[in-house]
Formats: sequence, C-alpha cells, structure tokens
Amino acid sequence: MSSDQTFFQSLFRRKPIDVSVNQSETSQMKRSLGAVQLTFLGIGCIIGTGIFVLTGRAAAVNAGPAIAISFIVAALVSAFSAFSYAELSTLIPISGSAYSYTVSSMGELFGWIVGWDLMIEYLVGASTVASGWSAYIVAFFSSTFNVKFPKATTESPLKFENDSFLINKGAYVNIPAIFIALLVTCILVVGIQESSAVNTVVVMIKITVIIIFIFGGIRYVDTKNYKPFIPPSKGGQFGAVGIIKGAQKVFFSYIGFDAVSTAAQEAKNPQKDLPIGIILSLLVCTVLYIATSVVLCGMAKYTELNKDAPISHALSLHQNTKWMQVLVNLGAVCGLTSVILVLLLSQPRLFMAMAGDGMLPPIFARLHPRFKTPYIPTIIGGVVCAVLSGLLPVDLLGDMTSVGTLFAFLFVNIGVIILRHTDPHRHRDFRVPLGPYIFPILGSLIAAALIVSSGKSTIIRLVIWMAIGLVVYFFYARSHSKISAYADNEYVFQEPTNKYEA
Repeated sequence: MSSDQTFFQSLFRRKPIDVSVNQSETSQMKRSLGAVQLTFLGIGCIIGTGIFVLTGRAAAVNAGPAIAISFIVAALVSAFSAFSYAELSTLIPISGSAYSYTVSSMGELFGWIVGWDLMIEYLVGASTVASGWSAYIVAFFSSTFNVKFPKATTESPLKFENDSFLINKGAYVNIPAIFIALLVTCILVVGIQESSAVNTVVVMIKITVIIIFIFGGIRYVDTKNYKPFIPPSKGGQFGAVGIIKGAQKVFFSYIGFDAVSTAAQEAKNPQKDLPIGIILSLLVCTVLYIATSVVLCGMAKYTELNKDAPISHALSLHQNTKWMQVLVNLGAVCGLTSVILVLLLSQPRLFMAMAGDGMLPPIFARLHPRFKTPYIPTIIGGVVCAVLSGLLPVDLLGDMTSVGTLFAFLFVNIGVIILRHTDPHRHRDFRVPLGPYIFPILGSLIAAALIVSSGKSTIIRLVIWMAIGLVVYFFYARSHSKISAYADNEYVFQEPTNKYEA
C-alpha cells in the first residue's frame, strides 16, 4: 500500500461503535437524567425566540393565519431528522451528538467537519440568544417596574447591517448579556443534576405562561381575523408558497432537539431515554407552537404582527390584559434562559467527546474532581459567549447557527443509512420508521436544500470557518487522533458489558 493510499484511507478511518459504547459505560460523569429531564432539555432549547417572536413575524410576512400549517409542515420535516437522531442515540450512547455519530459512520475527517461545525452552532447560538435575553429583560423591567436601563450598558457597540459594520452610537457594552452567560456557566460547572433542575424549573415557568396565554387569549379571539385563512399569493408571499416559506422560517424553531443527545453519558438509560427525550420534546413543542399561533392570529390581524414582541403587542390591543403582558415577558426571559443553558451545556460535551478521541487537547476532556462536569471547556465556552454577546454584533453569525445545525442533520441522516449497511445486526432500541431510506433520504434532501438556499454571505462565512477548521485538523487533530488506533485495535479499552452490548 502506498503512502498516498495510507494517508487517504486514514482520513476515513471509522471509530468502532464498541469503543464508544465502552467509553459511555465507563464514564465518570454522573448518570442522573431520566426521560423526563431529557425531554425538558429538549423543550428548553426548542421553545425560545421561535414561539415569542417568529410566530407573529412569519404570520405577518409569509403565511398569514395559515402559519399554523407552516408549523405542522416544519414539524414533519424536523421529525425526519429527529428519528435519525433517535436511532443513532441508541446505537452510540455517548456525548458528542452528530460528531460522535459521524465519526463512527463516515470516518475521522467527516467527523471533524461536523464537530467543528457544531462548535460555531453552539457558541454563536448561545451568544445570539444571550443578546436577545438582554433585550427582553430590559423590556420586562421597563413594562413591569417602569425601570429604564441606559443604552450604553445594554447594547453592543457595533451593528451589522447589509453586510457592513456600523457604530451603534451611545452603546458601549451589553452587560445583561454578559451577566446571563456567566451566570449560566457557573450553574453548568456545578453539575448536570443542578443544571437540569434549573432548566426544569425555567421550562415549567415558560410552559405555564404559554398555556395561560393560549387559554386566556381565547376569549379575545375574533374569527374575522382568520379571514382569509390562507391569504392570496402576493409578491412571492402568502398562498401555498407563503406557507412553505413560513415553514422554512419557523423550521429553525425546532432544531434544538439535537442538544438532547449531547447528554448521553449523563442519562440513566441512554438507549431508552434518549429517543423518548428527542421525540417527545419535538411533539410537545409542536402542539404549543400551533396552539399559540392560532390564538395569536385570532387576537390580532396578521398584518399587525411583524413586531419584536408580537404576543405582547396582540395583548396590548385588548383591555385588562396588562397582567398577561407581564407574564409573557417573564415567559420570554425564562424561555431564552433555558435556551442559553442547553446550548452552553451541549458545547463542552462536544469538546469533551472530541478531546476523548484526541481531536482536541486532552485538557478539554478533564472532569471536575468534585462536580464531574467538563468544567474547563464549560468555562472557556461561557467566557467566549460572554465576550461575543457583550461586545460584538452576533447577528453577523446568527444565520450560521441554523446552517450549522442543518449540516449536522445532513450527516446524521446519511449516517443512519450507512450504519444500517455496515452494522446491520447490531441491536437498536429504536429504529427509524419505514426502513433506512425514506425518512433519512427526505431529511438529507431537505437539509441540503435549506443549506443551499441560505444567503450568499452566510455561505461565505461558513466556508471560511470550515477552511480554518481544516487547517486545525491537518496541523493538530489528525496527528493526535486516536481513531486509527481504535480502528486497528491498537488502543486498549475495556470490553463492554451486557448492559450496552448489542
């Protein structure tokens, strides 16, 4: 075999599934999460900006009252990838999400690409949401307590509009965004059980607020606002095309379920509980999204809902709803808090999985001696998030969060197909319905189409980020990787016990 062949083949060496299973079983991380806690992690990441902002904006600009149909379409599309995540989470019950699945199905290079891609998704996503949290907390104090915070300390000093940087006059630093990023980081360092408890409380509050809005807002619904339910097509919007465009916009409201799989090594029974958490969180959020959009479009004409806070705006059109407006703002703050928590929880577990395979320095895989959490990447990620959200116009990279997730969806769907062929007899507690082709292929095609339809500037920034990643791979990750040793059985590991054996 020539050196060129050896080099080429080494790029596509796959990590044996038994190694991942063993690493999961022998992990020192605390297994304290059941199906309920995992479901709440998924809900915590899915319900945020989507329900408090996108419901109104997509109705006003894209689909009208038929935005409810858009949410159904988006949920079905998301389910294709959710099923693939659920199957692979039972097969490879280890932290790292799409990175771990890809490195075992498609090889080292593709695994690195997905892992590098997820880095930007989690960090930039958390930073973007932290900035949004800052805006909502300022609005909450203003509307509830009539307390006004100065622009100088609550907004980024820069703006990014039309692919150009602009000075945000009068603004110097976004202190609330920095505060929430560092606070969540401290909670995550302390432990997964404590972090899960905080997330559960926050999620319960925002679900309660949403339910109060749904049932409290029904009395203000005017059926005239539903006419026409599907507005006639105009300028490439509304009509059937508008419903599809609305689905494309709100699709990104559902992409948080992949974060559930990053907690695999802290799940009590990952093979059983991870699929439940992934699918149930998607189902619950779909019901809440649809119900909220139906009530919202009944309370106000869809043309009036293109607002930063459309739910609060709809409530303000009716008397005696001040208390509900306060609750909605509180729910929005809680909703965004849980999104930040889950994203910053996912990022260090991805780093830990990659460091465990030698793709990143071993310090990223080190657990806290007392809390048993990957505290070093947690702290680093939290500080980076605080800097990005406090000083930079994170909307510059906002779209890359969605594109990054779509890349992960693409590879996970393909991974299901590959592993059904390369390892067909291994036991799977959950299998994608209708075989390995229909849903995974549909999920792959949809993810690829949405990536291609992203803006030109977003694609350029993604290509630049990937180019940097390839430089890091060839100068560090490849020479330190343990994947080849795993594949050649040169790396000694403890044989898996019957608990996780196929």
